[in-house]
Amino acid sequence: MAFVLALDATGVPSRWLNVESAITYHARGMVAWSLGDALATFRGGVSRLTGERSQIQTQSIIAIKGAVDRFTGNPHPSLTNSALFSRDRKVCAYCGDRFRERDLSRDHIIPVHTGGEDKWMNVVTSCRPCNIRKGGRNPDQAKMPLLFLPYIPNRYEHLVLQNRKILHDQAEYLMAKVPKHSRLHG
Repeated sequence: MAFVLALDATGVPSRWLNVESAITYHARGMVAWSLGDALATFRGGVSRLTGERSQIQTQSIIAIKGAVDRFTGNPHPSLTNSALFSRDRKVCAYCGDRFRERDLSRDHIIPVHTGGEDKWMNVVTSCRPCNIRKGGRNPDQAKMPLLFLPYIPNRYEHLVLQNRKILHDQAEYLMAKVPKHSRLHG
């Protein structure tokens, strides 16, 4: 299923919408502008006066009037295993091998029990064997140096990481603002 990229009126992305929600924004007159390819057309009833059938079409990218920025108050995107594994391209930060998502785990560089936090800058993707081998130690103690450093994805990158079926025009829009250090460019 394809999703619509929702922006605020200034063009800053905020979230993914299902097609029905996007059509609802159009029907309520809340779409400021739109970009991209036509994604879906919903057809309504036939007018008794004109004989024409009503229809509402949505593009793959819409800007919503008065949209609330969901990042206000929290400038960092939510940390989920799926987003973390995508950020790290499903590569273990210790052995460097690529794995399926089900064979990966979230590793805290500084373990939580020693004061480490569950935040983007303290977590990396790890295969289960490396995570078990590292145990409750930091990489130096375990003699397992990190092959790459963690970073916090910006909102553009985070939206790319959330959607597995991103459309070409949506990817172009978002990737234009993904920082050069992002692993999405690798």
